[in-house]
Amino acid sequence: MSTRTVDAMKALSRFGELAWFKLPTEYNDEYGYHQVAYMGWRYKAPREGVDQFVEDVVKDVPTQLAWVLDRTRRNRILLPNRVLLETGGLGNPAFADVVHSVNTRDQEFCIASISDLALIVQHLQRVPVP
Repeated sequence: MSTRTVDAMKALSRFGELAWFKLPTEYNDEYGYHQVAYMGWRYKAPREGVDQFVEDVVKDVPTQLAWVLDRTRRNRILLPNRVLLETGGLGNPAFADVVHSVNTRDQEFCIASISDLALIVQHLQRVPVP
């Protein structure tokens, strides 16, 4: 498990016990490109107000991109707003294809998302737990 993954899991675990977590790799070694950064998780017993708290924390971070916390499904997914807009939502069957297109056509965006997510995780590690 990468240090980045461990750090992200520790940051989110401060607000509840994780039941599921996903953080894609930053760089696709097979195809030789950076990938859009996003983070997904689910708490075993979600506490009231944690989603809003995370959203507020993310808004306080000086990111290059706009970020959104998708709560439309059982899992929470924090991703760049552009990805959500271009895909039409996580439920879109073409979601993976759109993300792949961004990965292969907009490396500047992917690198910015990686940098932003690192800042977001650092901030989540430092904020007082509500």
